[in-house]
Amino acid sequence: MLQLVLAAPRSGSGKTTAACALLAALTARGLTPCAFKSGPDYIDPMFHRAVLGVESHNLDLFFSAPQIARALYARHAAGHGAAVVEGAMGYYDGLGGVTDTASAWQLADTLDLPALLVVRPKGASLTLAAELRGLTAFRTPHHIAGILLNDCTQGLCALLKPMLEKETGLPVVGCLPPLPEAAIESRHLGLKTAAEIDDLQRKIQLLSDAAQQTIDWPLLHKHAEGLICLSGCVAGDIPRAILRGDYDAAKARAEELQELFGEGNFYLELQNHHMTDEARVRAALLRIHRETGIPLAATNDVHYIKKQDAYDQDVLLCIQTGQTLDSPDRLRFPNDEFYLKSEAEMRALFDEYPDAVENTQRIADRCQFDFTFGHYHLPRFLLPEGETDADAYLTKLCARGFAKRYGDRPEVRKRLDYELNMIRRMGFVDYFLIVSDFIGYAKAQHIPVGPGRGSAAGSVVSYCLGITDVDPVQYNLYFERFLNPERVSMPDIDVDFCVQRRGEVIDYVIRKYGADHVAQIVTFGTMAARAAIRDVGRVMNMTYAEVDAVAKAIPGGINTTLDEALQQSQTLRAMYDGDDRLHQLIDTARAIEGMPRHASTHAAGVVITEQPVYAYVPLASNDGALVCQFQMTTLEELGLLKMDFLGLRNLTVLEDAARQVRRREPGFQVERIPLDDKKTFDMLAAGRTVGVFQLESAGITAVCMGLRPRSIEDITAVIALYRPGPMESIPRFLACSAHPERITYQHPLLEPILSVTYGCIVYQEQVIEIFRQLAGFSLGQADMIRRAMSKKKEAVITAERAAFVHGDPERNIPGAVARGVPEQTANDIYDEILAFASYAFNKAHAVSYAIVSYRTAYMKRNYPHEYMAALLTSVLDNTPKVTEYIAECRELGIRLLPPDINASDADFTVEEGDLRFGLVAIKGVGRGLIQALMREREIGGPFTAFDEFCRRMNGHDLNRRAVESLIRAGCFDCMGYKRKALMQSVDRVLNGAASESRMNLTGQMNLFSAPDDGGAPADTTQLVLPDVEEFTRAERMAMERETTGLYLSGHPIDAYREKLKGANVVSIGAILESFSEHTDEFSDEQVVNIAGIVQNVKMKTTKNQSMMAYVTLEDDTGSMELLMFSNALGQYGSLLYETSAVVISGRISVRDDKDPQMVVNRVWKLADFDAKGEARAESRQALASKTLYLKIAHTGQKGSEKIVPILNMFPGQVKTVIYYADTGVRMGGRCMPEEIMLDELRGLLGEKNVVLK
Repeated sequence: MLQLVLAAPRSGSGKTTAACALLAALTARGLTPCAFKSGPDYIDPMFHRAVLGVESHNLDLFFSAPQIARALYARHAAGHGAAVVEGAMGYYDGLGGVTDTASAWQLADTLDLPALLVVRPKGASLTLAAELRGLTAFRTPHHIAGILLNDCTQGLCALLKPMLEKETGLPVVGCLPPLPEAAIESRHLGLKTAAEIDDLQRKIQLLSDAAQQTIDWPLLHKHAEGLICLSGCVAGDIPRAILRGDYDAAKARAEELQELFGEGNFYLELQNHHMTDEARVRAALLRIHRETGIPLAATNDVHYIKKQDAYDQDVLLCIQTGQTLDSPDRLRFPNDEFYLKSEAEMRALFDEYPDAVENTQRIADRCQFDFTFGHYHLPRFLLPEGETDADAYLTKLCARGFAKRYGDRPEVRKRLDYELNMIRRMGFVDYFLIVSDFIGYAKAQHIPVGPGRGSAAGSVVSYCLGITDVDPVQYNLYFERFLNPERVSMPDIDVDFCVQRRGEVIDYVIRKYGADHVAQIVTFGTMAARAAIRDVGRVMNMTYAEVDAVAKAIPGGINTTLDEALQQSQTLRAMYDGDDRLHQLIDTARAIEGMPRHASTHAAGVVITEQPVYAYVPLASNDGALVCQFQMTTLEELGLLKMDFLGLRNLTVLEDAARQVRRREPGFQVERIPLDDKKTFDMLAAGRTVGVFQLESAGITAVCMGLRPRSIEDITAVIALYRPGPMESIPRFLACSAHPERITYQHPLLEPILSVTYGCIVYQEQVIEIFRQLAGFSLGQADMIRRAMSKKKEAVITAERAAFVHGDPERNIPGAVARGVPEQTANDIYDEILAFASYAFNKAHAVSYAIVSYRTAYMKRNYPHEYMAALLTSVLDNTPKVTEYIAECRELGIRLLPPDINASDADFTVEEGDLRFGLVAIKGVGRGLIQALMREREIGGPFTAFDEFCRRMNGHDLNRRAVESLIRAGCFDCMGYKRKALMQSVDRVLNGAASESRMNLTGQMNLFSAPDDGGAPADTTQLVLPDVEEFTRAERMAMERETTGLYLSGHPIDAYREKLKGANVVSIGAILESFSEHTDEFSDEQVVNIAGIVQNVKMKTTKNQSMMAYVTLEDDTGSMELLMFSNALGQYGSLLYETSAVVISGRISVRDDKDPQMVVNRVWKLADFDAKGEARAESRQALASKTLYLKIAHTGQKGSEKIVPILNMFPGQVKTVIYYADTGVRMGGRCMPEEIMLDELRGLLGEKNVVLK
C-alpha cells in the first residue's frame, strides 16, 4: 500500500495542488486512496470529500497524543489502496513555526512514514540543493524519501533532476507542469456555487491528467529517430484531450508527433473494447485522420491471452491493489475484451477500416528482431599500457603468480600449461583477465575478498592469478569440474566480497568498461502454491481460518505445485471435491500459480558486455538500478558474460576483527593464520560453534561434536554432508572417522580417492576421480557422466554403465574390468556412485567455505573479544542474533558494557577485556554525528559534563532527538547524571549552547568594534539540573530497548523468573530454533505457553469489519508475532499494551516461509500468574478425558485393602476402574490422579498394573 506524508520546505510550495493531483490520479487508477490533513483544519478534508470524492480526515498532533494519531491513522487507512497525509506549512514548522510540535516532520516521525517533499523551483539553482540538504541534516532521521517538483517544466526538470539527486541523495520522483488553468484560489466550499464546484472538478481532472502523464516530451523529441509511434489507448495524451473536449489540443499534438516521427512513422490508434469513451475517441481520431492524412492503425489492449482468462486477471488486479472482488468502486476492467485477438477477430471488429488493420500488419513486419543464441559476446579486456596481446599478458600474469604460489614444481607447471591451452581454445582469455583485474583492484584497496567460491577454485590458473586462494593441487580439485573441454560452456566465477564494500568493486567495473556496458539483472518473485492460495483467499473475502486450513493442507517441500498437492494430500483433495467455494479458490490459485508477483534486482548478478548492453537485451530501471529485462538463464543462453559480485557478511566480520587486533598486533592478517591450530579444532569438537560461519546451527554443531574435526578437510566434509540427501550418510561417516577399522573399500583403487572422507563418497570430484582411475574416463568425460547422474538422465546413465564396466573403444575408455576390477564389483561401485552422485557436493566450493569457516573459528578462539565485537556490529539489524551473541559473550566470560559518551566508538569495541556497546546501534543517532563526536573527543579530550558536550558538539548535526536517544540509552550515566533530570533539561541546554555559539560568533564579528559595544562572549555557568527522582529500573530498561533494540541493564522478565519456575512455559527462542533447525520439539498447531514483554500492538480491521491485533512479544531469547482475533481480543485485549508482562497460551501457527506465529487463546498478567494453580488446572483439564486402570491379581492380595482409601484421599472427576483378575469383577469410581498417589499405587500393585490412559 502506498503511504506517504506530503510536505514542503515552506508554505507556498503547492502541497495542496500536489495532494489533489496525487489523490485524483490514485483514484483514477482504482487505488481508493484515503486522505489526511495535518492539524485541526476542516476545510481541506471537506474539499477532498466533496470535490475529489475521497475519504479524508484530520490528524492533529498539537491537541492529540502521538498514540492517538497513530490509532486514528491505522483505523482510517485500513482497507484503502493508498494513504496520503498532507502536512501544514514548512516541513519542520509546528504551531507558530518556532517548534517542530505538530509539524509535518513530527507527523512522519510519529506515523513512521516516508515524506515526499513538494518543491517549487524558481530556476536551476545550486542554492536549492543546499537548502534541501539542510532539511535532511536538521533532524535524524529526516524521513524525506524523495522530491516532487511542482510548477516545473519538463526542460527545467531535466536540468534539475541529476543535480538535485547528486547533491541531496534523494530521488526526484517526478514533476507537475505549470497549470495556471488548474489554479485553485479557494477551497472553502461554503463560499462556492454549484457551477464553481463543477469548475473545481474540471481543474482536478487537469491535475489528475498531469500527475498521470508519464511521457518525457523533451526526451521523446531527442530520441524520436528510428521509432514508430502510435497515439495510445484512452489513457494516452491525445485521447485524454479528446475526452476533455479539447479537440484542438488533440489535433495539435497529433500534428506535432507526425512532424517529429516523420511520415509513415506515426499512427492514430483505433481501439474497440466496446467502451463508450472509446467511441468518442474513435470519432475524433477519424476526424483528425480526414483533416491531416495521418494514417490509422487498429490495436487491442492485451492484458491476458485468452478471453476466459479475464477472471484470473481480475483476481490478480485485486491482489495488486489490495482489494477484494466484492469491493465497490475498485479498479477493474469494464469487460472481458482485453485479450489477444486473432487476425480474423480484428478484421471483423474493424471491418469499416480495413486500411487500419493492414497498417497494423505493416508495423509488425517492420518490428522484426531475432536474438542470436549459442554465440558468446564477451567484453574485451582493456590491456594496460605497453601490453598488446591479451594471451601473452595472461601467460605473463600466470607465470608471475606460479612463481609466488608454487616455486619450481614441474608437474604443477604442466597442469598450468594445460589449463592455459584449454582457456585459449575455448576463447576465455579476456574473461580471466577481467576477473583477475577487478579482484586485484579489490585487494589493492584492502577490500576483503573470499578465498574462492564454486568450481573456479579447482583451477591452477585461478590460483596463480589471485582469483582464488585455494590450492587445487593440495585439495585434489579438478579444472574439468570448472571448464570441461568436452562441453564448452561459459565459465562461471562467482566472487565473495566484504558486504559493506562490494559496491566499490562494481563501481570500478563500471568506470573501467563504461556505464552503458555494465548492468545488473532482474529477478522475478513468483507465486508459490501456498502464497497463491492465501492471496486468492483474501481477494475472495474468505475467512482467515478457511484459507489457512487450505494452505496448510498443501504438503511442504520446495516448488510443490497445487496439481502435485492435489495428488499427494487427501485432505486437500477432499476440500477441492467437497466444497464449491474451495474448489473455485484452488482452481483460481492454480491459474495464477507460478506467475511473477514482483520484479526485483538480483542480489549479486552483473552483466558486462563488449558493445553497450542495450545492443543485446532490453533494459529497465528497477529500484534505481539499471537492469536487464531478461533473467539470468536467458542472458547465459544469449552468450552474455554474467558474474556474481556477492556480499559475504563474514568477510566483513573477519576484517573488522582483524582491524581491532592490529591495534595490539601491527601487521596481523587473517589470511596468514596457521591452518592447523589445535585450540581451534578443540573448540569446534566441544560444540562451541555460535558465530562460526556455516557451523553454528544446532544440527551441524552436533556433527562437529561427533566428528571432532582435525583439519580443513574435515570441516570441508561437514559442510558438504550437512544438506538434505547427504545427511543420510552422516552416521556412517562419523562411525568410520571414530573407528578407522570399520572403513572398507569395494576395491583397493578406491582407497586413495575416498580415504580423506573415511571411505564415503562425499564430493563430485571423487565421482570424477573414480571414473578416471577405475575405468579410464578422461576428466572431461567423467564430468559429463557426473552431470548426467545429477540430472537423473536415465538413458545416459544406463549407456554409461556399460562403458564404465566394459569400456568404450570409440572414446578410448578401457573400462573397469580391463583395469582389473571384477565385473560384479564394478557394477556395485557404479550403483554406489549412482546413489551418491545426485547430491554429491562440489568440493571446490566446500573447501573454499571451509577456509572461511576455519578463519572465523580461529578468530573466535584466539581473539574472542575482537571477534565477538565485530560479530555483534554485523548483526545490529537482527535483534534475535544480537541476543544470541550477547549470550555467547556471557558464556565466554566477556561482559557487555553499556554505551558511554566517552568510551564508545561507532561500532562495538574491546575495552580492557570486555566489549563496549557501539553508538551506531542507538536509533536516532547518525554515523555523521558519531564520527564528529569521535573527532571532537580526539581533539578536545573526553567530555566532562552534559552541557559541555552540547556546547562542543553544537553545529555538528546535533539535535534534540539525537541527544534524547543518547540519554535514554544511558550514554551519560558515566557522569553520574539521572536520566530523568537530563531529559527535562535537553531543550534548555541545547538552546543555551546555540545561544552561546551565536554570541561567540557575534564577538568574532565585532573584533573591530569599540571595546564597550557589547562584543564580549557570554560567561558559561555550571549546569544546574532539576532535583527529580530517577526513572525506575523498568522505565530505564524500556528506554534502552526503545533506543537500541536491546535491554542493556537487564531484562524485564528477570523480575518474574522465580514465579515462572516450575511453570509449563517455554522460551520463544526454543520455538524459533525448533522450526529453523527442523527439529520435532515443536510442531504446527501445538498449544504452548510463553511469557514475555509486549513490544508493540497493531490493530487491524478485518474484511468482515471485526477487529484483530498483531502483537509482538519478547522474552530474553527472542521475539514472536502473536495473532489475536476478535474473541480473544475482546476478552484479553486490555492486558496487552506496550511493556506489559504477560503469559500467553496459544496455538503455534506456521505459514509458508514465515517465522512461526502464535494464535492467542488465553492471556494472564504475569504479576498475577499462579504457575502451580494453572498447572493443576491444565492437568485436570488434560486428565478429564483419561481413565485410571488398576489391576489386582486376586481377592485379598496384600495391600489391596488400601486402594479404596487412597483413591478417596484424591477426589476428582477422572474415571477409575479396579479390575480383579481372578474373578473378572470390575469396580468403578472417580478420583484426581496426582503423581504422589500414582507412586503409592505402583508400590502396592506393581508398575504395569497402574495405567492412566
